[in-house]
Amino acid sequence: MANWLNLGEMLRVNAGRFPGQMCLKDSERSFTFEEIDARVNRLAQGFIELGLKKGDRIAVCLENSIEICEVYFAAARTGTVVAPINFRLDPQSARYIADNADARALVVHDEWVPMFDAMRDDLPGVDHYLVVEQGAPVAREGWIEYGGFLDQHPDREPGIEVLPSDAWLQPYTSGTTGVPKGIVRSHESYVAFYLINAADFGFTSQDVCLNVMPLCHVNSTFFTFTFTYIGGGACIHPARSFRPLEILEVIEREKITFISLIPTHYNIILNAPREEAEKYDTSSIRKLLCSSAPVLAECKRQVMEFFPGVELYEAYGSTEAGIVTTLMPWDQMSHLGSIGRESMGTDTIKLLDEEGNEVAVGEVGEIYSRSPMMFTEYYKMPEKTRDSFRGEYFSAGDMGRRDAEGYYHIVDRKDNLIITGGEHVYPSEVEAAIGAHPGVFEAAVVGLPHAKWGEAVTAVVIPKEGQVLEEQEIIDHCAERVASFKKPKRVVFISLDEMPRSGSGKILHRVLRERYGDMKQE
Repeated sequence: MANWLNLGEMLRVNAGRFPGQMCLKDSERSFTFEEIDARVNRLAQGFIELGLKKGDRIAVCLENSIEICEVYFAAARTGTVVAPINFRLDPQSARYIADNADARALVVHDEWVPMFDAMRDDLPGVDHYLVVEQGAPVAREGWIEYGGFLDQHPDREPGIEVLPSDAWLQPYTSGTTGVPKGIVRSHESYVAFYLINAADFGFTSQDVCLNVMPLCHVNSTFFTFTFTYIGGGACIHPARSFRPLEILEVIEREKITFISLIPTHYNIILNAPREEAEKYDTSSIRKLLCSSAPVLAECKRQVMEFFPGVELYEAYGSTEAGIVTTLMPWDQMSHLGSIGRESMGTDTIKLLDEEGNEVAVGEVGEIYSRSPMMFTEYYKMPEKTRDSFRGEYFSAGDMGRRDAEGYYHIVDRKDNLIITGGEHVYPSEVEAAIGAHPGVFEAAVVGLPHAKWGEAVTAVVIPKEGQVLEEQEIIDHCAERVASFKKPKRVVFISLDEMPRSGSGKILHRVLRERYGDMKQE
């Protein structure tokens, strides 16, 4: 049997290999591998004392912090399973996840204590409530203070056998389509990701990652923990605090070598006051990743100009399948609009029509992938799990095509397809056209009910700061770039904060359809 070491085990190994090297750091604290190893042992011993057993679920509602990382690591050592709750969720959704996950313990930051106190009666399965205080510890009835809890327990390995096939994380995703689904992922699926991507991206133990994406989301547990696994360092930055100049200052101070961001983040950096932004030394950055949404050509050029010599990667994947394709740095400008080719370790992708037949080169089909990074199941949803696979190949519901050179292109989510007057419109094409307008920061396109056409193409646009745009201006701009039936019939202008997003930063088209569904269409 192959003995794949999980992240908890590799943390122990790295504490021996790199004892004095920085493992995790935030704005006020820094811990070496040896120190984190000891803290995680204490937390694991605490979980055991609480009576948590292998397979038990621990729900966490924590902002990006060293503590959420420690919970993940301690779970790896005890065989418990972490169900992260996005801290941006409303109380009803947070309660649903904690209940659906069958959580026996809950770990939250102090600011969310009132929310969870109010739902205790609705969570009869939760036996233990732990709070991470962001200031001085406060006595709270019914809550265990995290820091004191660690101090009470010994630095001793728990000695529990955890198999590579055992479940480790159970992130929840509503994706872009509805009810949150628990996605059960094993240790071995994560180990495969760490090793494959360390090789594909060329990461080493000398790298330092800046974690900006929410650690309740799979992107961060994929990429940030790759560095923990191979002996690199990670600086943990609050997910709610993306201030471009502050990010640049952290890059300079900590000599950051890698960051995973979404296109919105890059746009915010590029739109920061250039004179101020250029004061910071960002030469330590070796590699950048962009995921969750397509990157416009002009944005790519500006990113590579702002970070001279950087290697820019784009990745396509999902919480379920891991990373599926990668567009490598040397392909960025020669294959604009592509999501690249299969990542290392991923089998040849299948593009299938509705009957399950493979489509021809250049034709659109549903993307199915197969790799060792695959999830195990949707929690308590056997039919949904079965329906998502064709044999060993999984689909997240995205549509794509393969060009003659073997590069893949995302067309859109199957659920986002607009049918107007019998014609098919993929929002991504119209979004790209709108995004080419110099005054547009970001755009989303949805189909809204229309008495005559069935659905009307509707654009939701975020103007760049200081820009005043008109509806007809955007429609005319699109008329020069897409077929007449694809151009928007209506345009809505909103601010950056008003755009609904998933935990990974993807725009939630279904929320926009709900929000503007009653809007009068001409």
